[in-house]
Amino acid sequence: MAYYKLIRFPANGKAVRGRLYEATQTRFEETLIPICDTIENADYLIPALIYGIGVTQSPKFKRLLPVVRQVPGRTGIRFHRGTRPEHSKGCILVPPSMEQELTSRWLAEQTSHEEIRLEICDA
Repeated sequence: MAYYKLIRFPANGKAVRGRLYEATQTRFEETLIPICDTIENADYLIPALIYGIGVTQSPKFKRLLPVVRQVPGRTGIRFHRGTRPEHSKGCILVPPSMEQELTSRWLAEQTSHEEIRLEICDA
């Protein structure tokens, strides 16, 4: 079963860097294929848990963007482009070139009625 895994590294100032992977789990091992690097704002980190991902129209950004579902006490946590932690108050920032790729990938999975699962882990 394929899912996605975000491994976050210790904060460096306000920046929490991470790497997003496509993951597959067999009975004996997990395989991780890197997709892109991420940045989050250390002041607004969401808990390291397992979440669902959907793609919806963002009222703030006025375009389709991936949204992280069921974040405790939060709404509107999205994957969007950004290069500095100040660009986020809880969202997961990806390189500008990756925003559309992730949106397209997860929209296709959502359209085919696949559950999109994201596991966030702190290194």
